[in-house]
Amino acid sequence: MPKVRSLLTARARTGAALTGTALAAAALTAAVPAQAQARACAPRATVPGAEKQVAACLDDLTTAGTVASGHTVPADWAGLQSTATRNPAHVPGVQIDGYFPDTSTFNTNNGWNHDAQFVIRLPEHWTGGLVVAGSPGNRRQYANDFTISDWALAKGYAYAATDKGNSGTEFYKDGKRPGDAMVEWNDRLTQLTRAAKKVVARHYGRSPRRTFAAGISNGGYLVRWQLENHPELYDGGIDAEGTLWRTDGPNLFTYLPSILRAYPLYAATGDPSAHKALLNAGLAPGSEFLWPFHDQVYWGLTQTIYRKEFDPSYTGDEADYNYAARPRSVHKAVDRVALTGRIRKPLITLQGTYDSLLPISTDSDVYAKMVRARGSALYRYYRVEAANHVDGLYDTYPDRLRPLLPCMRSAFTALEAWTTRHQSPPESATLPRPATGDIVNTCSLEATS
Repeated sequence: MPKVRSLLTARARTGAALTGTALAAAALTAAVPAQAQARACAPRATVPGAEKQVAACLDDLTTAGTVASGHTVPADWAGLQSTATRNPAHVPGVQIDGYFPDTSTFNTNNGWNHDAQFVIRLPEHWTGGLVVAGSPGNRRQYANDFTISDWALAKGYAYAATDKGNSGTEFYKDGKRPGDAMVEWNDRLTQLTRAAKKVVARHYGRSPRRTFAAGISNGGYLVRWQLENHPELYDGGIDAEGTLWRTDGPNLFTYLPSILRAYPLYAATGDPSAHKALLNAGLAPGSEFLWPFHDQVYWGLTQTIYRKEFDPSYTGDEADYNYAARPRSVHKAVDRVALTGRIRKPLITLQGTYDSLLPISTDSDVYAKMVRARGSALYRYYRVEAANHVDGLYDTYPDRLRPLLPCMRSAFTALEAWTTRHQSPPESATLPRPATGDIVNTCSLEATS
């Protein structure tokens, strides 16, 4: 398992923050928001069920304003986007920070040392919608501020996000039995969605006309789970590279050990059999240039912390882990968070073909088949050629990668049209990497020859 020092060293070399399923070590830094540029505020609504809540009226709810006013934590969202990404700004409104009752204390944001933290943003010029998000990886409640919140707020949506009830690389210590920490992730997003809908209704005097769930990586998993299990709360969802959990696989444990076994030999010698083993595990041909970073930052750490969540009694080497041979109790623990593909509201999934943390062939390709096997017409799936799990890496390899974020934003626009005007999105497709144009800020969902 990589040590925190090695994680930081790898990050410094690549210029990209740690994200996805593993947590950026830098995002563990405590931060206490300042109150500069915040006006005296008396919100028209309180958050039902919250143990603590603090409201501020801000001149700008987007990161262009909240970084200066101290109402976000940039370390939470570091590396989730290319530095060339253009974001909207100048959205005044109310921000409510707080937390629900909880017994764990991983989250140091706001100086609270308390989990189940949330943020709710209410723009002055509201267009009737609400976007709810769970954090990617093991990050905290501000992790989607740049990638999702800014975009939603500029379109007039209210926004709410949760830290999922636990965070950090020792999240597995939360709960009493295997799987508890991740079960809480789903419960916390459900809890926040219900509370945020009430806050919106009280603040604006009417309920939201539409509520969307949106998320990246573990946040994308949460979107899938919510639309399968609580469709009554949402009108649709955007799932970007959501983590796939299936009781009998594929899941993290059915391919990561194979990668951990084969990669050292491949890295040392270029051995063809090791290379073939890595491709058989799901890694995409052509993504080899990304493997050293993922070896240093993700693979070992990810296998270790999630194995400790579901199978804490295992004492062997992580590369030798054999999920299929583990006791039934381990599979039952995974079953508590497993996906079925039975979505009951419109869902758009996107994933990059060069994703080297959650390989597309073992993740969204499989989930798409699960949804289609249910006969659902409420689904679109866009495979984004040359996109990786970490958009921050585009800045290091602009000639070989493309960011996923602009496609996620195009999908959001398509979901709006789908759910409000019954305008069907383009058919599911693999989206080729454009040879020209601004691929950091634009993306067409139309497949081109």
